[in-house]
Amino acid sequence: MTQPTSGSGRAALVTGASRGIGYGIAEALVARGDRVCITGRNEDALKEAVERLSAAAPGGSAEPRVIGVAGKAHDEAHQAIAVERTMEAFGRIDYLANNAGTNPVYGLLADLDLGVARKVYETNVISALGFAQQTWKAWQKENGGAIVNIASIAGLAPSPFIGAYGMSKAAMVNLTVQLAAEMAPGVRVNSIAPAVVKTKFAAALYEGREEEAAAGYPLGRLGVPEDIGGAAAFLLSEQAAWVTGQNLVVDGGLFLKAGA
Repeated sequence: MTQPTSGSGRAALVTGASRGIGYGIAEALVARGDRVCITGRNEDALKEAVERLSAAAPGGSAEPRVIGVAGKAHDEAHQAIAVERTMEAFGRIDYLANNAGTNPVYGLLADLDLGVARKVYETNVISALGFAQQTWKAWQKENGGAIVNIASIAGLAPSPFIGAYGMSKAAMVNLTVQLAAEMAPGVRVNSIAPAVVKTKFAAALYEGREEEAAAGYPLGRLGVPEDIGGAAAFLLSEQAAWVTGQNLVVDGGLFLKAGA
């Protein structure tokens, strides 16, 4: 199997992409000429994102270059529908970016409600596995492709008060290497571990104190969705054709200070 080339009619499915990091990934893929299906829970926000991405898509093709499928990431029926509609619209799914995630709790693991822990794990990890399985069966098993899972530096080291989220992202890194081993040689699987990125999802970690939060980063700023979008676009391209099973830390140098 040959690895897909970016652009030239390639197609991608990006989960949790109505805003934030997922939108940044979709934006980077659309800009280089890929066709993209995005998912999200809020139908109105998803529709707006599809319109913005479509308006920015290069070329004048009459065929849609961006579609959206609303639903909850952990819902197996939604996973199947998203993959089915992507195949119907584009005839292929070369790339999968698993970005959908949740972090509904802030506090100590010792006090964590186990029902909430299960919800976090279901949304952040099991949904990624489900989308990978569906994409594998629909296209990538026979035709090859690439997958990127969005993890977090919270999965690599203790992070105060977001332990449940960190546990799930550590599992995401392990899911990545397991899938990379099992899906080779036709499908490459990598993950990205961002530090704090300026999104609504992460607002509680920096809002009202951005300058203070950014002071801990050697590069002097927090991340933006485009930072992760660019990294994902690289991993979902022929430039990364010999890269699989890796976790790319994109953290503005934060870990440099942690090890100092």
